[in-house]
This record gives sequence, structure tokens and C-alpha cells, in this order.
Amino acid sequence: MNTEFKRGVRESLPIVFGVLPFGLILGAQAAQKGMSSLETMLMMGLNFAGGSEFATVGAWTSPIPVLLIWTLTLMINSRHILMGAAFAPYLRDLPLRQLLPTLFVMIDETWAMGMAEIKKREQLGLPAFNLPYYWGIAVVLYMIWLLCGLVGSQFGYLLGNDIEKFGFGMAFPAVFLVLVRGMWRGMKSARPWVVSLVVAALVYLMLPNGGWYVLVGTLSGLVMAYFTENE
Repeated sequence: MNTEFKRGVRESLPIVFGVLPFGLILGAQAAQKGMSSLETMLMMGLNFAGGSEFATVGAWTSPIPVLLIWTLTLMINSRHILMGAAFAPYLRDLPLRQLLPTLFVMIDETWAMGMAEIKKREQLGLPAFNLPYYWGIAVVLYMIWLLCGLVGSQFGYLLGNDIEKFGFGMAFPAVFLVLVRGMWRGMKSARPWVVSLVVAALVYLMLPNGGWYVLVGTLSGLVMAYFTENE
């Protein structure tokens, strides 16, 4: 097995503790909504994105509101546009057969750790994007995500109906803040993210229902990145 792949596996293990409760909660909530284990696994495996999956489960009724779920997924996953734009300069040389799977597993954690690795390698004068390392992280998180969803859908009822009372909701934000802290390179390079955060917060306060704040925040960050790229 590639040494860099194994390093990615090893360095992803602390992140697993942030993913575990979310996967369990999602599986449990899906079961409470009447979704089978197979439906839960398909949703989590085909839409590997976290937030939009919770929105899907929240909107899940009978008959299934396909258009609503599709719209929510589009808006919430729109943050991947900004993440993908940041990744784009480092993925240009990948053949399509490698590029598409790489983007499929680009979630918040794989993106943050991948970008942190890119910055380290640039300082060392090495090729920026470390594909084996990236996939070491992605494989672990993908498998753990699916496994937790399955366990949650089968045994989540043991947690009761009020799952949020356990405080699991803080796990992912805490992990992501640590990841972002490791990527900090000064306020100048962070301006698109700051603009995106502020705009998203304002839109959320004005339009709390739906995922419009994610879409508008993403677009504002892209605009800011475009105007500051060549400074």
C-alpha cells in the first residue's frame, strides 16, 4: 500500500470522532422518518455531503417531495462550488477518470485536509496535490460514514426521539474549526471566506427557512475571490 495513502488513513483517524456522531444521528433520524436501512445507505453513499442529507431526511414524507429535496440539496451543496474553485488549480493535470472520483469525495474534511497538505507541499517545493494522501483520508471517512449510518438506522431507537439532547451537534463544527485553523495564512487570503460567512449569516437572519444562506454565501465568496485573486 502506498506510504502516502497510509499516512492519509492515519491522519484522518482524529477526524473520525467528529464524523461518528453525525453519521449515527443521521441514520437514527432516517429510521424515525420511516426510511429503510437500504434507503439510508443509498442516500448517504450517493450524496456524500452531510448537511444536505440531514435536510433530505427532514423533508422526507410520503409521498416524497422530490422537487423540494432536490432544491434543498442544490442550495446546501452549493458550498462545494467555492471549495472546488479553491481546489481547481491543483487538479488540472488529473485525468478525468481520477478527477471525477476525487471531486465526488470532496467533503468539508477531505477538502480542508487536502488544502492543508497542498500548502505544506508548496513550501517544500513538491507537486502540490497529493492524490494518495487525499484518498487515504477519503476512503476512511466514506466507509465510517456509511457504517455509522447503518448502525444508526438499526439501533438509533436506543437513543430515544430527542437525539439532540446529547449535544452531538458540536462535534463537527469543533473538528472543522481545528482544520481551518491549521490552514490559516493571514487575513488577506481569508477575505473570501470572511465575506461568505458574513453574507451567509445575514441572509440566514433574514431568510431562516431553507438553504438560501448557503447559496448566497457561496456566490459572494466566489465574487470576492475573483476580485482579490490578482492582488
